[in-house]
Amino acid sequence: MGRIVIRNIRVMQTMPPFSVEEGVDVVINGTEIEKVGKGAGEGTACDTVIDGTGRTLIPGNVCAHHHYYSGLSRGMLISAGPQTDFIQVLKEWWWRLDRALDEEALYYSSLICSLDAIAAGTTTCIDHHASPSYIKGSLSTIAKGMEEVGVRGATCYEVTDRNRGMAEVEEGVEENVRFAKEVDSRIGNGEDVLCEAMIGGHAPFTLPDGALDLMADAVDETKRGMHLHVAEDKYDSVFSHHYHGDDIAVRLDKHRLLRENTLLVHGVHLSESEIDLINERGCFLAHNARSNMNNHVGYTRMIPRVKKLVIGTDGCGGNMFEEIKIAFFKHKDEGGAWWPSDFVAALARGNELVSSVFGGMGKWGRIEPGYKADLVILSYNAPTPIVGDNAATHFVWGISSNAVESTIVNGSLVYHERKFTKVDAESIYREARKAAERIWKIADKIKA
Repeated sequence: MGRIVIRNIRVMQTMPPFSVEEGVDVVINGTEIEKVGKGAGEGTACDTVIDGTGRTLIPGNVCAHHHYYSGLSRGMLISAGPQTDFIQVLKEWWWRLDRALDEEALYYSSLICSLDAIAAGTTTCIDHHASPSYIKGSLSTIAKGMEEVGVRGATCYEVTDRNRGMAEVEEGVEENVRFAKEVDSRIGNGEDVLCEAMIGGHAPFTLPDGALDLMADAVDETKRGMHLHVAEDKYDSVFSHHYHGDDIAVRLDKHRLLRENTLLVHGVHLSESEIDLINERGCFLAHNARSNMNNHVGYTRMIPRVKKLVIGTDGCGGNMFEEIKIAFFKHKDEGGAWWPSDFVAALARGNELVSSVFGGMGKWGRIEPGYKADLVILSYNAPTPIVGDNAATHFVWGISSNAVESTIVNGSLVYHERKFTKVDAESIYREARKAAERIWKIADKIKA
């Protein structure tokens, strides 16, 4: 991995304090940013020079919650039954797809999701996985796809009892621990690992107390964070009250699962007191506006109350420019008080999550010396001036994934001048279509 010099580019910082500086050189050495400033690249020996004139450089976007198993779901043709509530949507659609997945289909799902993310300027995807017919080894398959394309990420298996009770719970926990140990072994061998591990869980309504205890033990053993759906639909909260006599957050806290490196997802139906508890414990909460709208699970006006709010897609692709626009406009439609700067700050906070997931092995989210070189070059021809005070407004109202020209991950140009550099994308998409057609037929035969 050599040295890259980007010359004469506009640098836009997307993590507060927002700032914009024109005509800057950025020098990347190995996996990190070495120098930033006017003329910083002059006289610097390098392997690659990129002319940034008329371009904008931003830190890479982070998808704080993805479902890579959904990679082959687009346009899925199956005969589905009634879907008048969220549980029926899960049973008739997603739980049939995840049960159909095998190693080949999951591998192409990972490749496709990684390609789509990179082309949209997303440099890190935090994945949350399920494939009940292929549990052992599944996380390694996802990691293989991520690393071949060159996206940074993390993955975990969503522990659940929904198909085979505690036997399935135990297999899911074992896969989480196995993969975490695999990552530890690779790091111990000196590898610069792109895909890290977390400990996953589906949603509390499919997790008995014994499952929560096993997951907490796995967190202790692996020193990894928990990644868990909570209160996506009102059913999850009602179930917790009915069967466990507690709010979801209180129940999770009793089982030692609310920690500073915990990533909770959705939280649409969490109460104020639950959000206060999550804040007190220092947990991240991923907001997924597009998925919530699609599944008609409701909207929480309390996202401004969440201290460590991050932005995910819940499997609706890896395009964070698109996601943040939808999140912003949905918020305004609901009468929310946040402005573009608040949403850009929440998106950029995903870099704090990345640092947590990667155990503090680096700094992410700013274009400054010593930070990891996860960067995106945009061809954005602004019709009005761009300065620090309006950078977030340009980000939400003006910039889109269509502007992504090059994507750098870990100091490597994985997408340059709108072409993938590490893989043959056309052949991947061609084989993915074959795999999709095959698993759709399998899913169609599975009873909800």
